[in-house]
Amino acid sequence: MQLDFHYYATYCAAYLAGYSHEESLDICYSAQFVDHCSKTLLRKIKAPVAAATTQLQLELMDARTDVPGLQDITRIWAAFHFLPADLHASCRGGRRYKSKYRLICGPNGPLAARTVKLAKGGSLQAAGLAMHVIADTWAHRYFAGTPSLVINNTNYYFYEILEEDGAPSERRVMFRHNPGAPDDPEEGKYTNSVMQNSESSIMNLGHGRAGHLPDYSFIKYRYLPAWGDYEEIVKDNPSDYMHAFAQMVYALRWLRGDTAAGEFRTDAYDSARVAPHIKTIREILVRRQIDASADWKAFAEQLSGREIEDFALGKYQEEYRNAPKDGKSSTFLGRFIEAALLQKRMVTEEISAAGIKLAGKWR
Repeated sequence: MQLDFHYYATYCAAYLAGYSHEESLDICYSAQFVDHCSKTLLRKIKAPVAAATTQLQLELMDARTDVPGLQDITRIWAAFHFLPADLHASCRGGRRYKSKYRLICGPNGPLAARTVKLAKGGSLQAAGLAMHVIADTWAHRYFAGTPSLVINNTNYYFYEILEEDGAPSERRVMFRHNPGAPDDPEEGKYTNSVMQNSESSIMNLGHGRAGHLPDYSFIKYRYLPAWGDYEEIVKDNPSDYMHAFAQMVYALRWLRGDTAAGEFRTDAYDSARVAPHIKTIREILVRRQIDASADWKAFAEQLSGREIEDFALGKYQEEYRNAPKDGKSSTFLGRFIEAALLQKRMVTEEISAAGIKLAGKWR
């Protein structure tokens, strides 16, 4: 997912869940900040680099692909962007293959429940971070947050499912490798990572081989995943994104202490609070555009009657940098960093406890 959903749509979910305008801004800022909290940024503000929740392209280009380097990559991407659905999933193959297969991302798994519960009683920053993770379980399902050709690769069998004049149709997705060329939904041309035969190449991390298609709410497509025994997968992003939004509303109500939400369940969605706005949300999700920020922002301002400020990466950096050592934990970014460390530790320990060495051990 991108800023349009992690920032503006998350604001909408928080507001519908009962948070105030100011609280909703804190939650959605934190959700979006997950995509920016790199080691480079943390060094800049003199914060612990262990709290990194993403890696910049330049960082990935320089990343080591020995065992410690791959474990560092996996700790970040599996914990925050490709949360494993089932660390004990059954599959054929050797131990090495099973370990990577069990890191495949998907919604409503045990780690998704632990992610939300970990944020219970915590800060608004923890709630926002959890919403980023939960949303990505829907967008990034079927890919794993570790470099792996055998898991994440795709091939020429990749078709967009369309609807023209009420009749279903499809066309083959044309992938190219020019990062300077913007994706073109109208022509069906998208940029993806360059094919690399090395199993642990950075090019084979996450959904790179499928480009940004998992990040676009409008698209529905079918393809053959590398791990799927030639069984076709249909990925319906409008449906998945709708589920993600309704699940966030429910999860945020539960985090807020709304007793009507009951005991937390991973298969629960707040359809009642979403229902009055379903037409607007659906129209945003299916509109063919690579950035839906303007639409989500307009919806957010319609909901609250307040102006939604744009995301500003540097907004809280000076506050953290200028805070005394014993006061950093009470700053906005200090609370985010605390939540990030707790989430990364939890996921790393769960992966390790499942007998999977790909994320190493928590320090």
